[in-house]
Amino acid sequence: MSFTLHGIAVSSGIAIGHAHLVSHTSLEVAHYALPKHLVPEELMRFDAALEATRSELAGLHDNRPLYAAAEFDAFLDLHLMILADEHISKTPRTMIEHEQCNAEWALKVQMDELVTQFEAFEDVYLRERKTDVVQVVERILKKLTGQPGHTPPAAKHEESMILVAHDVSPADLIQLKPHQFAAILTDLGGATSHTAIIARGLNTPCVVGLHRARQLMRENDLLIVDGGQGVVIVNPDKQILAEYKLRQDQWQLERRKLKRLKSTRANTLDGTAIELHANIELPHDLADVKENGATGIGLFRSEFLFLNRDNLPDEEEQFEAYRTVTEGMEGLPVTIRTFDLGADKQLKGATRVASNPALGLRAIRLCLAEPQLFRTQLRALLRASAFGNVKILVPMLSGISEINQTLQLIAAAKQSLDDEGIKYNNAVPIGGMIEIPAAALALNVFTKKLDFLSIGTNDLIQYTLAIDRTDEEVAHLYDPLHPAVLHLLANIIGSANKARIPIAVCGEMAGELAYTRLLLGFGLRQFSMHPAQLLGTKQRVLTTSLPEITTLTQKILRADDPMKIRELLDRLNA
Repeated sequence: MSFTLHGIAVSSGIAIGHAHLVSHTSLEVAHYALPKHLVPEELMRFDAALEATRSELAGLHDNRPLYAAAEFDAFLDLHLMILADEHISKTPRTMIEHEQCNAEWALKVQMDELVTQFEAFEDVYLRERKTDVVQVVERILKKLTGQPGHTPPAAKHEESMILVAHDVSPADLIQLKPHQFAAILTDLGGATSHTAIIARGLNTPCVVGLHRARQLMRENDLLIVDGGQGVVIVNPDKQILAEYKLRQDQWQLERRKLKRLKSTRANTLDGTAIELHANIELPHDLADVKENGATGIGLFRSEFLFLNRDNLPDEEEQFEAYRTVTEGMEGLPVTIRTFDLGADKQLKGATRVASNPALGLRAIRLCLAEPQLFRTQLRALLRASAFGNVKILVPMLSGISEINQTLQLIAAAKQSLDDEGIKYNNAVPIGGMIEIPAAALALNVFTKKLDFLSIGTNDLIQYTLAIDRTDEEVAHLYDPLHPAVLHLLANIIGSANKARIPIAVCGEMAGELAYTRLLLGFGLRQFSMHPAQLLGTKQRVLTTSLPEITTLTQKILRADDPMKIRELLDRLNA
């Protein structure tokens, strides 16, 4: 029987293959009583499963695959922390002793209690961590029951196999990467879940949030996965199969064609030069940047150097990382953002807990609250500027007070280097991110004080619309095409151009093809995005005539009906 499932599109691409189902251990736990004399043996079995799980996760941590996304270590550290928590490592032992029950049942009961507690949290980020608790418990249960992990089928069939699971942890996903599954499907998960983030980094078609996919499918069912639309077709008829095989061929052909654009200059049809830069997290991302022909680094997220470790990176370690990227870009611009910690990226062992981290002590606010930590980074950044075209970008500035304090600290860092006779570029450009509505509305202060600007559309849209895009209940209201957002973007870009100060967009909108011409029509001439999005964006730029899109862009700005805006956007992209 053929049927269609709809989920959340996570990683684009079209895959056709056969289902390989993975069991969901936590749903299959037995409950039985033990004779008193067997309790010590059961405790030993539980302890052995904990240790085996700890060793497995530590092994993944110590042998981090090169293809793993930068966030991978953070996920492993979180799972190791959950494993060590007494609610997982000790409470089930007490239950085994007092109730004389099997270890699997004690662990399952404790997991259910923890999940209930997590679901009660008001903070969305903490509430979503219940998934990590379940994933850790499942891993322990597999050790207790003697079940293997997410084991792939025979290698010769992997390229046509589609992994179907109730859920897949980031660690499992990384382990599965070498087996090159055609696609990945899960019942659970959202667009911002840890698994979704890793899947995007692996460039594997992926759909999550399918709810009952694993229950409805059978092993070896023929599947079509459209990762871009979030659609899964089970046992398609011949006509549908032929149609999607054609789409798959076209998709693969387009990917090959895009590779030819690597060295082509990104000029519009009327000859306007557009700069296409890349966003990176760590120095080893340079290979992808060069492979996709970026003309610079528009956003080096330096905070990833600070995560998943017991100690903070000192000045020398930071300097080496910044210099590696700077020298690797061979004179092309490298924009390094000062650390944007807080919110969803916390230092290991951080004790500060905010009721709403996105509005709390984060980014430049944290830098100014911890001036010694900030000074160390600023010295490293300035030292790296002697080795190439470095630009320093400051996140989450809201007004002149923060700008002045930041510039004073930069001046102090320069003076300390002068005192020690250390070389740096005294004219290194200092820029600010526009991601708070207050900054957008007081842009004249930024254009007078700073050398360049970069719009962080993710936070700007979130703060403008008061929408937490990680909250599944309101995430659908996150709308880049909201009239207020469009006017804000157009005004920011227009004001920066009028003041003759360089401006870029480095948020998600920069890499979305649907918005490329719209942003060009607003006057944007520099985009920064994930390296994998560069060539597709370049193709869109090459087929765009700025004089032709001006009228439609202005009509979009004048429209206030969401349906009309989308209709005009479709015409703009036709």
